[in-house]
Amino acid sequence: MPKPCVLFAALALLTCMPAAFARDFHVRNFGARGDGTTLDTKAIQAAIDAAANAGAGRVVLTPGTYRSGSIFVKSHTTLDIEPGATIIGSEDLADYPMMPTRVAGIEMSWPAALVNVYEQNDAKIVGGGTIDGDGKVWWDRYWALRRQYEPKGLRWAADYDARRPRLIQIYRSRNVTLAGPLLTRSGFWTVHICYSEVVHVNGIVIRNNVGGRGPSTDGIDIDSSRRVLVEHADISVNDDALCLKAGRDADGLRVNRPDEDIVIRDSTVRDGAAAITIGSETSGGFRNVDVDNIRAFGNVPSGVLFKSAHTRGGWTDNIRIHGLRLTDVAIPVHVEMNWNPSYSYPTIPPGLTNTPPYYTVLATPVPSTEGLPHFRNVHISDLTATGAKVAFEVSATPEAPLEGFVFDRISIAAQKAGKIADARNFSLTRVSIRTVDNSRLAFTDSRGLDLKDDSGITPAPQP
Repeated sequence: MPKPCVLFAALALLTCMPAAFARDFHVRNFGARGDGTTLDTKAIQAAIDAAANAGAGRVVLTPGTYRSGSIFVKSHTTLDIEPGATIIGSEDLADYPMMPTRVAGIEMSWPAALVNVYEQNDAKIVGGGTIDGDGKVWWDRYWALRRQYEPKGLRWAADYDARRPRLIQIYRSRNVTLAGPLLTRSGFWTVHICYSEVVHVNGIVIRNNVGGRGPSTDGIDIDSSRRVLVEHADISVNDDALCLKAGRDADGLRVNRPDEDIVIRDSTVRDGAAAITIGSETSGGFRNVDVDNIRAFGNVPSGVLFKSAHTRGGWTDNIRIHGLRLTDVAIPVHVEMNWNPSYSYPTIPPGLTNTPPYYTVLATPVPSTEGLPHFRNVHISDLTATGAKVAFEVSATPEAPLEGFVFDRISIAAQKAGKIADARNFSLTRVSIRTVDNSRLAFTDSRGLDLKDDSGITPAPQP
């Protein structure tokens, strides 16, 4: 894989260059009140449209609180949210138009995000202000729906029927920059980059666990996109923080579009499901991914998390994860290919009629020959973890084992060593696991192991 500085040289040049002859378009000049009560959607959109019609322009939100539904950043425009300015999401679902997109792994109509770059080129969202999804109203609606659905065997459908707006959507777009704003209280996923190319996310802070812990408030989801650079992010969420996705089950296999040429670096995860996640939407596969210099702390249960299911399919090729520093993270290295069965394997209950078309899509059977994910060529190195519970929790299936994983320069202090199962041609070099219970790393249904420094996989003396 090319080095990040080479891979993104053109991108860095692009994001540093100001738009030539751009004008400023202040949203207050188009009628925005910024009083936190008036719905300013039309005024903000009018300013954006005027900038786009002028050929290029900077749309400026000066200090104030702008209540808004969905707004759409256009080609050759910059949305600049100045320090002291806040875009806060409307609590009315009617203010988020239904549009074709992909959500949670399948293509369907779904409410637009609060801020959208939808089928555009050369667009930016910048500034030192805030984008606030006012998320609790959406979280509460989700939990109310899920309480109704679970007794009916529809836990898997709640995520799709709840229709919670994302905070930022970058969809089928190219040359997009997101830099600077505080992103908070997202109703659903925070930043969703889907079917897009040459995207730079830089220096954003995400704080979703404000006033509660919203379900599925992912931080940055990179979904079947290419040439994406994420750096200098600081994230607190209640689900995946930095996550790669590539489609779900039959629909994801139909689209068959990978994540590729992805760089994620120099970021901090303070709260979330993992420091770095691949999956569980894996159908399109992942190629040429470089993750470097990520820190994570105690409210993060997994360090490196690969997750999929028996109907997902998909593959990995040339995944490099290095420079992780994990403190009180329960499972530093975690691979699970049968993730969350109550969510992963939809079935429509007998007698249930008049269901939406996406129920049929989700419940479409996937043959085992297509559904088993094949993860291979993964290199994890320079990982240090202290205060862990289980060092390794790694398994797949005998029919589709993990292949060609390389673990190098790993140091973990944990309560117990854990296991590696369903592995082929693994290499462990300079791996040190210091355990409280004096356990050793267990290998089951594994062949072709290369333990170059077995003395490093040893228990520590009792404290």
